Amino acid sequence: MTLYVYSITAATHPHNLDGLTGVGEAPAELRTVCADTLCAVVSEAPEGLRPKRRDLMAHQAVQERLMTTGTVLPLRFGFTAPDDAAVHRVLEERQEEFTQRLSALEGCAEYHLKAAIEEDVLLRQILQESPEARRLNDDIKAGDAGPDLPLALGELVAQEVLARHQALASGIIEALRPHTRQERISEPTGDDFLNISFLVDKEHQELFLAAEKGLTHELGQDFDFRLYGPLPAYSFV
Repeated sequence: MTLYVYSITAATHPHNLDGLTGVGEAPAELRTVCADTLCAVVSEAPEGLRPKRRDLMAHQAVQERLMTTGTVLPLRFGFTAPDDAAVHRVLEERQEEFTQRLSALEGCAEYHLKAAIEEDVLLRQILQESPEARRLNDDIKAGDAGPDLPLALGELVAQEVLARHQALASGIIEALRPHTRQERISEPTGDDFLNISFLVDKEHQELFLAAEKGLTHELGQDFDFRLYGPLPAYSFV
């Protein structure tokens, strides 16, 4: 019987899973497979599982419930194992590694931050603060531009945007870093210039949230900050 594996915990973790169901169109029963000091939370894996909203929510609900009563190593959606024996074997073979990660994540949660700035605001700043960009733009508006000037302006603006995005991201990270244990930077998508996860322990959560709120106020309405958390520490397992 193929198993769907949600997470790994210490064997002493109180696995209060009452009221929760597993993934699948016919929700599977949640249970644990244990080996010595570790346990995996599993259910029977449905055939043809896809990341539908209902199943993503079921997966996340297990992690969030486990977080309330102890440390958890959350696995990404879709992780399966052939059977109980395979799960048991992995827990035994990687016991030291998993135990160390549980210790490192004890009392911590993940906060995920994305940030963007309005493009028009950034372009106005560049034209105001870059003499070269302003000169090129004025020449183009005056009709004195050769065929290469718009391209030159576009390349200059692109370089300036990248440099300013990098500077903004670095400044935000430096301001929040003192209140975190670890960070994981991901490639920004869309209009975002920052896409980062922080590992924050309970003692620093209020300081971290206050610092993030202070940055939001300081940078102003031209910025779009989206902070998600506390979350299971997917990025730090």
